[in-house]
Amino acid sequence: MLTMYEFLHRLPKMEMHLHLEGSIRPGTAADLAHQNNVILPPHDRVEDLYHYRDLKEFLAIYTAVSDSVIGADDYRRITYEMLESCAANNARYVEFFFSPQVHFVHGVTFDTMIDGITTGMDDAKVDFGLESRIIPGVNRELGPEAGEDLLDMILARKEERLIGIGLDFLEAPFPPEPYAALFARARKAGLKVTAHAGESGPAAHIAGSIDALGVARIDHGYHVVTDEALMRRCRDDGILFTCCPSTAAVTSPWKSLDAEHPIRRMADFGLKLTINSDDPPMFSTDLGEEYRKAHDLLGFSPDMLRRSILDGIDCSWLDDGEKRTLSADWTREIDALIAEIQPTPALST
Repeated sequence: MLTMYEFLHRLPKMEMHLHLEGSIRPGTAADLAHQNNVILPPHDRVEDLYHYRDLKEFLAIYTAVSDSVIGADDYRRITYEMLESCAANNARYVEFFFSPQVHFVHGVTFDTMIDGITTGMDDAKVDFGLESRIIPGVNRELGPEAGEDLLDMILARKEERLIGIGLDFLEAPFPPEPYAALFARARKAGLKVTAHAGESGPAAHIAGSIDALGVARIDHGYHVVTDEALMRRCRDDGILFTCCPSTAAVTSPWKSLDAEHPIRRMADFGLKLTINSDDPPMFSTDLGEEYRKAHDLLGFSPDMLRRSILDGIDCSWLDDGEKRTLSADWTREIDALIAEIQPTPALST
């Protein structure tokens, strides 16, 4: 029989909302900053960098740490370390974001980034058997023209593991609609699309991302609970929400992870969602810890976790044949694990 925590660890997992730069370990950030003569913000210990009160403060640190990543081997290292952590938490397939435009200001070329990232992916596949794919994120603060330039680079690279694009960075003042033409061009070129929306911005950003950008996947999306009509629409249309408990308690208005949190309310309403780690070392977490928080704090039952994992497979950017095979295999594996869960002993009276 399994304890609940053994069950949570052994669950086969996908990671669908994970940022490469947000996965840089504190010690790695210090090493790369020293190596590349980059000055990090003042701190006594490098771990102290990773403290913030809201999304704006977090993004300032995220950018500062990203500045330390310069050469191809730097990108290889941070990619490998990120995927190593995923594998340790029994993730078997990863679709991760990275932020190319953060690095352009330091003269790093897109090809340098992709050379290093794909080498790290290759090494992680050999060492851990972990498959992964890349989603460059468009920085919504820089405007559509800069995003179009980035899309040109993505399409010119012709790397099959560059499977889509996202829209990220500071959400609230930057609605999605100005990026409609960019996302239409990306979709026409065969790229998948997703967007950060409804985290620090309103529910209207979720609707705008679906209507203007053509996304079927929303990253975060917690403000959907403020608009019941939109919730019904997203449920009926099968929109997936990639949710991240630890960061939601900092970067959204909902600070308490409990049964009233939007993530739990979204699940109870029947929305498709996945559990993800977002920027794990920057929030002292990992994918396994996010599953523990989903169970212990948000009250997700084993069956709810099962549903979220299978919804993730269904809405992933694997091809249909891979999804069918994975869904069948993981359904059998998860059902067998559920059957082995150790019952909780009754409290003595």
